[in-house]
Amino acid sequence: MCDSVCRRQGTWRWRVFLRRCQRRKAGKVHSYWALVESYRTKKGSRQRVVTYLGELKASERSGWAELGRHLDRRQRPQPSLFDPPAVEEPADDEPVLVNLKGVRLERLRDFGDAWLALGLWRLVELDVLLEQLLPKGREDVPWPLVVAILVIARFCEPSSELHIEHTWYRRSALEELSGVPAAKVHTDRLYQGLDLLLRQKAALEKHLKDRLGDLFDLKYDLLLYDVTSTYFEGQCQGNPKAKRGYSRDSRPDCPQVCIGLVVTEEGIPLGYEVFAGNTHDSKTIPDIVAAMEAKYGQAQRIWVLDRGMVSEKNLEFLRERGAQYIVGTPKAMLRKFESALAEGAWHTVQEGVEVKLVAGPQGAETFVLARSADRREKERAMHQRFLERLEADLHKLRVAAESGRLRDLGVANRRLGRLLQRYQRAAAAFEVKITVLPTVEAQAGRRKKKAPCLAINWTRDESWHAWAELSEGCYLLRTNLVGVDACTLWKRYIQLTDAEWAFRIHKDELAIRPIWHHKDERVQAHILVCFLAYVLWKALAQWMQRSGLGDAPRTLIDELAKIKSGDVVLPTQSADGRAGRAVRLRCVTTPDAAQKVLLNRLGVTLPTRLRRLEEPAQM
Repeated sequence: MCDSVCRRQGTWRWRVFLRRCQRRKAGKVHSYWALVESYRTKKGSRQRVVTYLGELKASERSGWAELGRHLDRRQRPQPSLFDPPAVEEPADDEPVLVNLKGVRLERLRDFGDAWLALGLWRLVELDVLLEQLLPKGREDVPWPLVVAILVIARFCEPSSELHIEHTWYRRSALEELSGVPAAKVHTDRLYQGLDLLLRQKAALEKHLKDRLGDLFDLKYDLLLYDVTSTYFEGQCQGNPKAKRGYSRDSRPDCPQVCIGLVVTEEGIPLGYEVFAGNTHDSKTIPDIVAAMEAKYGQAQRIWVLDRGMVSEKNLEFLRERGAQYIVGTPKAMLRKFESALAEGAWHTVQEGVEVKLVAGPQGAETFVLARSADRREKERAMHQRFLERLEADLHKLRVAAESGRLRDLGVANRRLGRLLQRYQRAAAAFEVKITVLPTVEAQAGRRKKKAPCLAINWTRDESWHAWAELSEGCYLLRTNLVGVDACTLWKRYIQLTDAEWAFRIHKDELAIRPIWHHKDERVQAHILVCFLAYVLWKALAQWMQRSGLGDAPRTLIDELAKIKSGDVVLPTQSADGRAGRAVRLRCVTTPDAAQKVLLNRLGVTLPTRLRRLEEPAQM
């Protein structure tokens, strides 16, 4: 998705991510991290090292300290996982002898990723909010903890609620971190937690807007909006929104729902809505604008929309509400600006991309012409390929007519129509004429051969080639903003890739496709859990940016997932050799040198011990 948008706009949405490096020197292996940038060239995507990361220096700010700068006169958040409490050890009246032969390690659990996710959950204060929103009764497990388990599982290892019950929760250290026994985490409780969570969607979105705005100093004057779809396998008769429509997953045979997502210019999610699967993108604009205004007020905001959502009715709707917009336009509108394309006064916005402002026909709008060198080469190659293929197939059609195998005019026109549809990018480049010839019979040796009945000829349309040469690599934007230069308008529009990148993360990293849900409310609750997991993902990405670790959390999550917790069991004995009580220490594995660099950059301290347990003396 994101790649297609970037290619369409003539740029490349680069990402900075972490790469682990190892170097052997003097017989010793040194591990460290490098920040790597992915960028696009004419020969394809390439990667280069931006900087090498070492130990955190005293002069550098940690990510935690950087976040603290945005919380002026506010209490610092209190996620205990970021500030692990001191372990209170019971005082021993006398020394204890340990039977070394009986020392063992038990209950090895995945600790690092669950520890990080729970810390992010508390950082955005979702635990505090849900304590206020969800009902309290005589339940064994508080509902805020049930929701936390659902979201953290989606963040760490996306799968079904049944997988959470039977596999993930029993393997994760979240049982020790949350205090909820594994026997009390089952599908009935998880499904009921989904039902209760869905009712709080509006309150959750409003809280996250305020909290993330405080943490990361966000601005909400520029809103990026896009739509994607996710499909089901089955009939989904219990979900009235499951309809067949345009599938972004290339599955038009399956019912689906559409999801409209609003994000800020930093890619932070602001809100979303779920639509029926056969809803056209342009039909979602009134609903999503009304929903955002109902939650956050009818302030003057700038909406950035893709060209698939543009219609005169939608633009008039935005103007009536006092909203501003920057939208893409259909390729056909370039014809109205043919003279402007041939003129000069272009401004370079980045290497290979030029823009210029053109006044609208009535003066109420401004148009931005943009042209990209990379996109020009791509479209030129596409046009040439379609021209060659279409001309080769037209030649085959002519040979069939000359040989007498194609004699029916209706069949010839249908075959020509299919060719023009298949190669529609070059269909207007040729003027094809099919004429009917007089039917005569000719003697060909001993056999009679029917003479051709049809003549197929074509000529090239030079005006099409001239327009293609002028318009290749060009596209058009449209806005009602006043007093903004073309470079700024283009940069704001190109940030629409953040919305499409959010969809890629939802699908690839968080597995948003509701494979195990078919009822409408359960599907919407599942999407809400994915939305909250994406909030944690973006909060971590913002935190990493302020720590100098790039903005791709996957490497960091995978590294911390290698950190385990377990119980070190120390059997004791008395001075005369009799077996005593067993001391059980619940400890966390020590990070390696490279993992310590990541933790130092984030500015957090990993706990070394969770608790000390004592077992009764052995008889």
